[in-house]
Order: sequence, then structure tokens, then C-alpha cells
Amino acid sequence: MIKLYGSKNCHKTNYYISELKKYKLEFRFLDVIKNKEYAEELKSLYKTKKLNFPTILVDGKKLRNPNDKELKKWLIKKNLLKDF
Repeated sequence: MIKLYGSKNCHKTNYYISELKKYKLEFRFLDVIKNKEYAEELKSLYKTKKLNFPTILVDGKKLRNPNDKELKKWLIKKNLLKDF
């Protein structure tokens, strides 16, 4: 399961939404601005307890604002995406 923590008002979050849709991957978008529980869940992933978004959680692997290469690498590694 892929989780995307972010905000609809964040251009990087919207970029990741479009990328995951482009790859036809199922994911859960968690808006940390509109939902306090999602915000607390995201904060718990970081030692600093900061609201670091966008963050993508891929099968337990935390990716903080990954570049395209890093995102594709983890999607391929988790067998969610074929090698391009």
C-alpha cells in the first residue's frame, strides 16, 4: 500500500498524485492540513515530530519529497512498477 501525505495546496504533492496516477498505482492520499489525525500520523514518522510533507510511504519505506529517480527505484524495488 502506498500512502501519500501532503496537501492539495502543495504543488509537489499534486505532482506526486499525478505521477502515481500516471503509473496506474493504487495509493491513499492523506491530507495533513485538513485532517489532524493524518498530520499526527505523519509527525510520528519523524524523530523531529515535524509536519514534513510531501512524504510517500511505500511498503514501510519513507520517502521525503523524493526525486523522480528515487521514487521509481522504490516502486520498482517493491514490484509496484516495471522497470522503464
